[in-house]
Amino acid sequence: MSRPLPPEVIARAFHDSCLAELDALKPGNVHRFGAGHGMRVTDFEASAVAAAPHLAQVGIGVGTRIRLAVEATKTAAGQNTNLGILLLAGPLAAAALHSGGGDLQSRLIGVLANLSVEDAREAYRAIRHASPGGLGVAPRHDVALDPDVTLLEAMRAAEADDRIAWNYTHGFADIFALGLPTLERGRKRWNERPWAVTGVYLRFLAAFPDTLIQRKFGAAAAAAVCKEAADMQRRLAESESPGLMTAPLMDFDRALKDRGLNPGTSADLTVATLFADALHVMEKSR
Repeated sequence: MSRPLPPEVIARAFHDSCLAELDALKPGNVHRFGAGHGMRVTDFEASAVAAAPHLAQVGIGVGTRIRLAVEATKTAAGQNTNLGILLLAGPLAAAALHSGGGDLQSRLIGVLANLSVEDAREAYRAIRHASPGGLGVAPRHDVALDPDVTLLEAMRAAEADDRIAWNYTHGFADIFALGLPTLERGRKRWNERPWAVTGVYLRFLAAFPDTLIQRKFGAAAAAAVCKEAADMQRRLAESESPGLMTAPLMDFDRALKDRGLNPGTSADLTVATLFADALHVMEKSR
């Protein structure tokens, strides 16, 4: 029987995961080596501080914790910096607050299965408040309207076009089957956390088209970035001295930003991987 983690522990795990992701060189995204897309590292640092306590709050549903965190972020940073992160982190935090049998992913799957219509309405309010780019109009369960289905059902309708929605309907498989093993391999290979995190980000970016890029620029652009990332990911994975990859990765970073391409979904999945890893470590240490 697992015991729930204290809220302050979950909040710290989320905050620290956000900062660790910023320390990694993530081509096309915001990181300590380069701003971009009208956002700076300080915006994300402020967002992490503002969102963390709401994500870890006891006694509220997943949708409400997402909405409260989004509203706090908008107040702190003045813009949407972390909607995708919060959509992924909300269920993870709820699973860490849940006592019961099984590991973190098993409890997460239980959380997802029990999402309600109110969770969907609260999450939709959060999305409208964040006003993310590239959403458009959906034929089913459009975010401009209050839904009459559960959050899991709403995500199921969006999963073909949104990788975060796909993870809701597949038990966060990208996090547990792809992100966490890649993170562990990177840590063992290089013993340098920022490079291990870069490896996770590139693994996601190379594994499937980034759906933020796809929504804003189309499938062809997303597929082209995926192909470019696959080459970078292979070169980094084969490198015994990852620092030698700094220059080519920074070139890739500039090339993406010059084209306005932000692999935001890959970055969101990276933060969620770090958060899941931190929760797992804390649960084992109790």
